[in-house]
Amino acid sequence: MTRLSAIVITKNEAARIEDCLDSLAFCDERIVVDAGSTDDTIRLAEARGARVVSHAWRGFGPQKNFALSLATGEWVLSLDADERVSPALTRQIREAIAVGQVDGYEMPRLSTFCGRPMRHSGWYPDHVLRLFRRGRARFSDDLVHERVVCEGIVRRLSEPLIHHPVERLEDALSRMDRYSTAGAEMTVESGRRVGFMTGILRGWWSFMRTYFLRLGFLDGREGFLLAVANAEGTYYRYMKAWLKGRQGG
Repeated sequence: MTRLSAIVITKNEAARIEDCLDSLAFCDERIVVDAGSTDDTIRLAEARGARVVSHAWRGFGPQKNFALSLATGEWVLSLDADERVSPALTRQIREAIAVGQVDGYEMPRLSTFCGRPMRHSGWYPDHVLRLFRRGRARFSDDLVHERVVCEGIVRRLSEPLIHHPVERLEDALSRMDRYSTAGAEMTVESGRRVGFMTGILRGWWSFMRTYFLRLGFLDGREGFLLAVANAEGTYYRYMKAWLKGRQGG
């Protein structure tokens, strides 16, 4: 029988890791790579039967590549701690790897924002490549917004991966700060010049694109909140990059 490994990276994910690992119970092995959690993440993951390995944080891409290096299965399924595999998606994954005619599978991702599934705003179907044949794919080395690079044929599953990135507005603010800082670092490292007005114009455009062009208004009040959060995240990313550039990094 084809062996399937699940990999998850964590840091202070005690509130989420149990549900994540429970949804991966069908996998032959579950590997958690932890970047120095100070809460109960490690204990809870081990109690769920996962193999937990501590590894210093080097960015999302490098961290996931390290987790990938620990996998032993022919196929690998990569999840974040705030993602869940539904029973319907579980069945599709099992069928896909049993056939094994391709090297990777994308799946639609249905994300929630403050409790509401977001079917517009550019958040759905948001196809992500998370299931792939080991040895035929790896993660990009990006510090944030990493992606799977697969060498071979990639097809799509139809059942969605459930994603709970923002359960409270406080989560959106924390996420915005982390991602804008990482994005600013990537912008500075690329050598790209950023002016003061860049953040203002990019932030404005982010709101317009999310709320109007991507039909965020159809996601109700949460759609408006998301559009504002996207605008702020974009604004702070470029302002942080501008300040770093002005200060010489």
